[in-house]
Amino acid sequence: MKLIKTEEAVGSVLCHDITQIIPGVVKDAVFRKGHVVTQEDIPVLLSVGKEHLYVWEKDDTKWHENEAAEILYDICAGTNMHPSGIKEGKIELIADIDGVLKIRRDALVAVNSLGEMMIASRHGDFPVKVGDKLAGTRIIPLVIEKEKMERAKEVGGTEPIFEILPYKKKKYGIVTTGSEVFKGRIKDTFSPVIREKLAEFPSEEIDQIYVDDEKEHILEAIQKQIAAGAELIICTGGMSVDPDDCTPWAIMSTGARVVSYGAPVLPGAMMLVSYYTNEANGRVIPILGLPGCVMYAKRTIFDLVLPRIMAGDEITAEDIAKLGEGGLCLNCNVCTFPNCGFGK
Repeated sequence: MKLIKTEEAVGSVLCHDITQIIPGVVKDAVFRKGHVVTQEDIPVLLSVGKEHLYVWEKDDTKWHENEAAEILYDICAGTNMHPSGIKEGKIELIADIDGVLKIRRDALVAVNSLGEMMIASRHGDFPVKVGDKLAGTRIIPLVIEKEKMERAKEVGGTEPIFEILPYKKKKYGIVTTGSEVFKGRIKDTFSPVIREKLAEFPSEEIDQIYVDDEKEHILEAIQKQIAAGAELIICTGGMSVDPDDCTPWAIMSTGARVVSYGAPVLPGAMMLVSYYTNEANGRVIPILGLPGCVMYAKRTIFDLVLPRIMAGDEITAEDIAKLGEGGLCLNCNVCTFPNCGFGK
């Protein structure tokens, strides 16, 4: 940083904001830190009493904040997103598509641990829409060592920190279990909820099969959905521990790989997540066993896993276990999900 006469400052970079004060009218920065002075700026600077300026002294070992901000953006940004304009070392990442935001969390922490730069984002593994702000980045000082930005590239890794997985259109089938529904004693109020939630994603229902509580009948229904080309199978009813609750047995009997039967989420503790591999074509089909709470609770574990299922993002046992922190829905009178702590 050096002090120079304002008339000699053309092409120089300001090291601080220049504030203009007009009593009763305005008090604001007429030029911001990092602004490159032009010839047209000189009269304005003089009019606010700045006959001398502190400007950045060129140093080949340092980056200006805006130059460094572009490097930080490149570390962060994957496909299907674009940058905002650069201002004062700040760039935001904006979504170009609807999908699920994925974050390489270890890399995010590693870059933020370096100091003199920051990345703040929304929660990963949640849906985003076109135009949503995904993250904001900033270089803290006006200038930063080039060596430090190289270190940021190194700890950030070869893959972008942020990525958006687009939704994939899926054909889904519903298997509705329970003798009370199958025999017409009560109305099926579960499947309308499923259809409503699936309607938020590119999807197509191919069939709904009603069966009683016989385990072999449930298994046959699931197998029929597989044979019909279902890319997602959702089973309702029979997910508890009562003697007539045989849906988990039926799902397991297909040969599906069970990721988790049970989850640290309320509502939704009795959720079953599994994946069936169709040996005929190699296609992997998610098979979900939904607990009864999905039918009546506004938000449940189904809302946490469904976006990832629809984006083809495989769910692991560790993913389910991590839902314990934030897995308690507070059943607020006015639901603001996903803009709340549920699932985060």
